[in-house]
Amino acid sequence: MTATLAVVRDITAWQRLRNIFGGSAGNLVEWFDWFAYASFAIYFSRAFFPEGSQTVQLLNTAFVFAGGFLARPVGALLMGVYADRAGRRAALTLSVAMMCAGSLIIALIPTGLGVVSACLLIGARLLQGLSVGGEYGASATYISEMATRDSRGFWSGCLYVTLIGGQLAAVLLQVILQSLLTEDELYAWGWRIPFAIGALLAVVVFWIRRGIDETQSFARTSVPVEERGRSFLLFTRYPKETAIVVILTAGGGIAFYTYTIYMQQFLVNTSGFPKDVASRLMTLVLIAFIFFQPLVGWISDRIGRKPTLMFSFGIGALIAVPMLSTLARVSDPLAAFLLLLLPLFVLSGYTSLSAILKAELFPTHVRALGVALPYALAHAIFGGNAQTAALSFKGAGNEAGYFWLLAVLLGIGFVVAATMRDTMKHTLIRED
Repeated sequence: MTATLAVVRDITAWQRLRNIFGGSAGNLVEWFDWFAYASFAIYFSRAFFPEGSQTVQLLNTAFVFAGGFLARPVGALLMGVYADRAGRRAALTLSVAMMCAGSLIIALIPTGLGVVSACLLIGARLLQGLSVGGEYGASATYISEMATRDSRGFWSGCLYVTLIGGQLAAVLLQVILQSLLTEDELYAWGWRIPFAIGALLAVVVFWIRRGIDETQSFARTSVPVEERGRSFLLFTRYPKETAIVVILTAGGGIAFYTYTIYMQQFLVNTSGFPKDVASRLMTLVLIAFIFFQPLVGWISDRIGRKPTLMFSFGIGALIAVPMLSTLARVSDPLAAFLLLLLPLFVLSGYTSLSAILKAELFPTHVRALGVALPYALAHAIFGGNAQTAALSFKGAGNEAGYFWLLAVLLGIGFVVAATMRDTMKHTLIRED
């Protein structure tokens, strides 16, 4: 109780910045660990699933990747309730500890044991899924509550910088390892290195997060503990808000995983680029994508969330099919880079607002759960299956069908964005 009362005081700008950094740093490590799996799947897929063609091997690892997403709603539920009852800081600390454990297991899994090795990989991914499912809701809520009213879009964009930064760090590490190790070494044991590094970084962030303050929104809430984080409230008292999060996350999530995660495999498996060239291309693309986030978030603080979202989903739906169809035939790296920049800039209208948009929809006592659970459910169905769906369409000889699926989901997101209220003008975050 003493610790909770201590944070009700007003905090200085420096303390606010320190807390935002502490809340965001773990997000970077969590997503580094999460994306290391996708980035290095082209190497360890053969070790765990040696049978079949490269497409079949990648599809098997994509199924395991999707399995991690199935655990995310469970993690979002458990950690969302925990964050709304025990505090944002407590949930952030627990989530990064779980990610550390999952990464360490993957780094140490013995291969060559057939089904046993595959089961251990699945178990580790499920643990990471629980962690990431809880991490997003806790960190997005924490940053949204810690930021001031006139800068929440900017800091929401900065939070997504850490998400992309984790992905970028995984890809950069891959580029470094590709230059230091032979392809045989990467296939044999080099793919374990990023998971070992992720586990070590998680220990550092665990220590950092133990020193951050609790948010004033949580500390000042008068709702009894037993009434906080009750999941049925999302579907009985806030069904519209929950539906908005699910639909926007479905479209934005599948676009994000298509243009950032699946694109590396697409460039190799469809466009025909060598693995190292595809890795370098995605590194440059992600660097550019990072700079879009705070910029577009800052713009939303001036013009509102609604017009920013409408631009993102509307233009995104229009360009999805022609852009991907063209990219499939491109052989020049510069042309591929420029093609990928366009949809990612457009998508920034969603990604930069992903955290704050959801937090502004819900009151304090169910905010962490409201941010985390609908988001995780949508990603479990759509975002987490982006690679699986894309590879399945390709395996069936109808790769363009996936392009149209993406366009339709973005179009539905546009309809929702056009009909919802602007959350910046009608925010439920009362504390500044």
